[in-house]
Parts: sequence; C-alpha cells; structure tokens
Amino acid sequence: MESMISYIFLGLSLAAPIGPVNAAQIDKGIKNGFLHSWLLGIGAMAADGLYMLLVYLGVVHLLSIGFVKSFLWFFGCFVLTYTGIESMIAANQPISGLMRNKEKLSKSFLTGFLMSLTNPLTILFWLGVYGSVLAKTAESVGPQQLLLYSLAIFLGVALWDFSMAAVSSSFGKLLTNRLILFISWLSGLSLVGFGIYFGIQAVKSL
Repeated sequence: MESMISYIFLGLSLAAPIGPVNAAQIDKGIKNGFLHSWLLGIGAMAADGLYMLLVYLGVVHLLSIGFVKSFLWFFGCFVLTYTGIESMIAANQPISGLMRNKEKLSKSFLTGFLMSLTNPLTILFWLGVYGSVLAKTAESVGPQQLLLYSLAIFLGVALWDFSMAAVSSSFGKLLTNRLILFISWLSGLSLVGFGIYFGIQAVKSL
C-alpha cells in the first residue's frame, strides 16, 4: 500500500511543474470554467498515457529519430504559439456566463492532447523518469505489479489535473475582470514563450 501511495505522489510531482499545459489549464479555468479546464487536462493525460504505453511496450526508440524530433519541436512551436495568441485575443472579451458555454468542450480536450503530444519535453520527461522507474521496478516485481504501479502514477497525474481545474475555475468567480485580463495575458505570453523556445530547439535540431 505504501508503495502505491509513493507512486501516486510520483505522478503528482511529474504533473506539478508549471509548463504549457498548466498555464493553459489556469487560463481555461478562469475564462471558461471547471469543465473546460478539466477536459484540457484530460486531453493532456491522454497524450501522457500514450507515451507511457510506448515506454511500457518498449517502442520508444522511434522517438530518437532526428526527423521525428525536429517535427515534434516545430509542431509543438505552432500549437503553443497559436494557443497563446488565441488566449491573449480572447482575454479582451468580457467574462460572462455566455462565454463559458461558447467554446466547444471537444476543443479544450483536443488542445490539451495536442499540447502534450507535441511537447518534446513531455516525451523526454516520460522517457527519462517513467522509463527509468519502469526499468528499476521491473527488476523486483512482475508484469501485473508493474502495470499497477504505472496506473498509480497515472492516478497522481489525474489528481493534479482535477485540482488545477478546480482551483482555477474557483479563482475565475472571485477575480475582477482586470485581474483576469492580466492573468490571461500572462498565461498567453508564457505559452508563446514556450512556443518560441520550441522553435529555437527545432532549428537547432536540424
């Protein structure tokens, strides 16, 4: 039981560092409410789960191909820059109940999925952290226990995403429009900043 809890905490710690997905979740939660923010996190989790599965199945060597790396950096640059600019444009619109229902829920999910799927840092993170945990744990436990620990890590990530959505959507009800505008611009600029960084890395990888 203690081992399971430690793996859940590992999942929490993997999801906690502020990055593009967390910044986008805060923005969605403030402007569109809990469900949009949570679904963005679920979309990111779906991509995380895909990479966890790739690591688990041992087919991650495909991600080490130079062309694949460059493509992911470039595509990640586009997704983050587009999302950041869209966030800043939307920030100038008044926050209202109507706005909360305007955007499709499927778009929030897809945004989270693409942001995480095309983030090479996410890939390296899962390869480096989950890959090493998997290798170490496999030495002492069987396949079923290994799968259980993997699900515990995933549960930790899910708990963090739910918490981020709950907190950011609660803030949206308490903050003034001016403060929401500032946070939205800050969030958008951070996403564009990540996008520029990805673009630089893409050029370097050529």
